[in-house]
Amino acid sequence: NTIWKIVYFVIMLFVLLPLLIAAGRSCADTRQVYSEKGYSTSTAPVTQISGEHLRLCPQDYTCCSSQMEETLSLQSERDFLKAIEDNSQFLLTTFTQRHRRFDEFFRELIDLSEKSMNQMFTKTYGRLFTQNTHVFQELFVELRRYYSGGSVSLTEVFSDFWSGLVERVFSLVNPQYQFSDDYLECVSKHTEQLQPFGDVPRKLRVHFQVSRAFIAARALSQGLAFGRDMVNTAKKQLTADSECVRGLMRQWYCPLCRGLPFLRPCHSLCLNVMKGCLANQAELDTEWNNFIDALYVVSEKLEGPFNFELAADSISVKVSEAIMHMQENSVSISRKVFQGCGNPSPARNKRSPSESGGNRKPFRTYTPEEKPTTAAGTNLDRLVTELKERLRPMRSFWVSLPHTICNDERMAADVTNEDRCWNGQTRGRYLPDVTGNGLASQINNPEVEVDIARPDVKVKQLIVDLKVVTNKLKHAERGQDINFIDTESEEGSGSGGGDHDERYSDDWPGYGPQSPPYSKTPRNPISNPAKPPRGRERNGSKWSRNNGQGGVKASATSPHLHTSSLVPLLSLQFVITVSPLWR
Repeated sequence: NTIWKIVYFVIMLFVLLPLLIAAGRSCADTRQVYSEKGYSTSTAPVTQISGEHLRLCPQDYTCCSSQMEETLSLQSERDFLKAIEDNSQFLLTTFTQRHRRFDEFFRELIDLSEKSMNQMFTKTYGRLFTQNTHVFQELFVELRRYYSGGSVSLTEVFSDFWSGLVERVFSLVNPQYQFSDDYLECVSKHTEQLQPFGDVPRKLRVHFQVSRAFIAARALSQGLAFGRDMVNTAKKQLTADSECVRGLMRQWYCPLCRGLPFLRPCHSLCLNVMKGCLANQAELDTEWNNFIDALYVVSEKLEGPFNFELAADSISVKVSEAIMHMQENSVSISRKVFQGCGNPSPARNKRSPSESGGNRKPFRTYTPEEKPTTAAGTNLDRLVTELKERLRPMRSFWVSLPHTICNDERMAADVTNEDRCWNGQTRGRYLPDVTGNGLASQINNPEVEVDIARPDVKVKQLIVDLKVVTNKLKHAERGQDINFIDTESEEGSGSGGGDHDERYSDDWPGYGPQSPPYSKTPRNPISNPAKPPRGRERNGSKWSRNNGQGGVKASATSPHLHTSSLVPLLSLQFVITVSPLWR
């Protein structure tokens, strides 16, 4: 009996001794860490106690009370959201700063282009320009309104500009006549047939890519602003549900409750928890990558075939060439107009040749040394290069976020430290496999229970928004504004013919691009106020109103100009007496 008593005593000693040791183990380290987080240790045990009261952590001997477990679970959620905030800050900062720099740069280039035109034209044309500055001011007002997101068709903007310009220049090269508004309207309506500016309007639109450059610039600016807002929205909408919080608590603070406050969770454990908590965000990956790729391509276009700097610089030069072409061909152009629109009335007070621009100074452009620089002190190539460098690491951001967080030594143990990490229960190797990416892959996630049948509605909306913006960017890559896409080719704008037979070239200024088709009414108008109508409507396919200058009413002849039917004239002063073909 004595021997059996001794054996029984030894067995009980081996069984109870670890429990006695555990029950008496100090919780000093746990209390210190808990206090450093700003919490009171009044409810923290001094030594380990039974863990039957725990809901989230293993119910072994513990250094956490129920209140501590609840507090630490809330802390784990805050740590998770802060980790998202910290790791997405790069995205937010890049989009915010790049948008601001590009926006300032584009707006300043438009301002410099207008300033350059004003300076050049004032020196070249003097008072004739200052008296008609509203025509040029309106062009830049509309270009700014388009860039700022207004519901404006660039085709219509340039068409209106050339129509308004032909009226003004035609009056100036014919100072001996007085023209009514109706007469000038007849002139502007037939700009396409007259070709008063030669091939310059088409070159400005197609060869110098002005329209495409503005489309790409606006798309890039809006895309960067969307990226900024989308990241902000995704962060604000992100929450941790109860299953996610359970996983976060088990990996980050259950070691603290176990009396092992400095033991980090195993890397694979961390990945499974993060992939479960961020399962819905991983669904953004495909459309997010498409969005980043589209931004990248549009930015490349801006430093290549759609170079905004070259496009802005070309406006004043090409407009001046157009005016000079009309001046040099004023006799033949006026002859066609008088044949088509009727005989104008003589002016009561004839203007002198100097007033009409007869003594025009040679047009002068700035040398590279004279050209003003932007206040930003940068150029487009540098801005695009910096942007592309920052866009590359943005790809796969959402699907890579679990890895980014778990690679932080503060969040998880190093991947090589597989045996000396917290595996969810104790110190040791984590055995379960790491799940895949995305919602569907979480069906067997051992750490976080995810309802794969209920995708996050807010994330689905972000995916839709990404698709819409990416579609706009992809159209901008081809020089098309999705708000003004039509099935017909772009109309000519005073160039003497459309350019629908030409093909687009990626080389700047590799001429031969095909202009994108536009419609006059946007299919998806932006909320900005609609463009105010011009002073006179130009609608209608035929024009038969009397010009009010004593001209004869139109005959039954076709309203279109046929140069073969023009009566040969000896001089511009000769008065035509036949019926006006266009009236």
